[in-house]
Amino acid sequence: MDDSRPLRWLYLDLNSYFASVEQQLNPALRGRPVVVAPVDTDSTSAIAASYEAKAFGIRTGTKIWEAKAKCRDLVIVPGRHEDYVRFHHQIIEEVGRHVPVYAVCSIDEVACRLLDNENGEASVRALAARIKAGIRGNVGECLTSSIGVAPNRLLAKMAADMMKPDGLTILPAEAIAGRLRQLPLSDIPGVGRNMAARLAAAGVVTMDRLLALDQREARAAWGSVWGERMFWLLRGHELPEVETVSRSIGHSHVLGPEKRPLPAARLVTRRLLAKAATRLRRAGKRCGRLGLSVKAEAARGDKPAKWGGEVRVAALMDTPALLAALEGLWARMLAEFGQHRLLQVGVTLADFSDADAVQGGLFDDVCVADEARRVALSRAMDKVNARFGRDAVTLGHDRIGAVKSAGPRIAFTRIPELAEFRE
Repeated sequence: MDDSRPLRWLYLDLNSYFASVEQQLNPALRGRPVVVAPVDTDSTSAIAASYEAKAFGIRTGTKIWEAKAKCRDLVIVPGRHEDYVRFHHQIIEEVGRHVPVYAVCSIDEVACRLLDNENGEASVRALAARIKAGIRGNVGECLTSSIGVAPNRLLAKMAADMMKPDGLTILPAEAIAGRLRQLPLSDIPGVGRNMAARLAAAGVVTMDRLLALDQREARAAWGSVWGERMFWLLRGHELPEVETVSRSIGHSHVLGPEKRPLPAARLVTRRLLAKAATRLRRAGKRCGRLGLSVKAEAARGDKPAKWGGEVRVAALMDTPALLAALEGLWARMLAEFGQHRLLQVGVTLADFSDADAVQGGLFDDVCVADEARRVALSRAMDKVNARFGRDAVTLGHDRIGAVKSAGPRIAFTRIPELAEFRE
């Protein structure tokens, strides 16, 4: 393996991104503790907190009622995800003016690969300063970022987390081991509670112990080939990227109080499925599996009960047939889960195949013609809604009682297309 480990990656992480966008859009929020919530109710959780709010111990995932108890001057704002996506595209464009963007890692994180003529430490510092100044001047003064630079993408991401907000951390090869030993294992991307427990069972509870493992021991501790990858990555080596493939399309929605009774929650769920079906057709795919998940409303301090189920479907892409399958899943949920007010609902489409890849003999001639009519109807609805606005044409949701959706929700790792906010 090549032992050359020059500074090769620059990773940019926007600080408290959703809350910073809100402060940019509304100057009255600047300098104040702000939390972004999915809906205006105390039983939901924060999806972002400004640094002023973080000073009170409020974080992403903090319950809104708890956040209010921590800070009586807290300002709660509902998420405006279309604005977050618009700012995201402006930021990507601005970063691209200074260095090519290699990968968009999430709505608030990008990775850039550095060339040999721009990866010296002095050049990196100047480049980072230009990027930060460009975002402040051309996108928004409230949008600060932390930047990490290292020999590989994983270490660059970890470096970006080392100094927040508005930091710059450079990890040359010779400094990697010393800086990593200061960190907890949870600072490694992908090491959550379950992986930490697996590593602890293998006797690995500190970064120093992890770095002491040899390649074979690392694989055994991780329980997969990822242990070997981490062995090399944590030492600054570059490895071939592991290609990721989209395996599902889904939407979930945290319900406001008026949508929590089962009849209203059902209508919202149907709408989420209609949106997912539109995305499925736009991707030129069919699905072979439909999933439904729900979370029940719970008393304050209690953990909400959850239910999830799925059903196999016959390579579908039309909205009417998918809605019919959902009705069966909904009835099964009621039978197994019982009658509860619901806090959250979600749908997922998976097991994709190409739109024209229906096997011969799967349908007889009548069924093929019927399915073709349903697909044509669905595509016609897509066109009407794209031209005249969300829910110009519906199938048994908003028009009969459900409150209209505000568009895609909580855009973290998946960045919605702007078209989705009109669906």
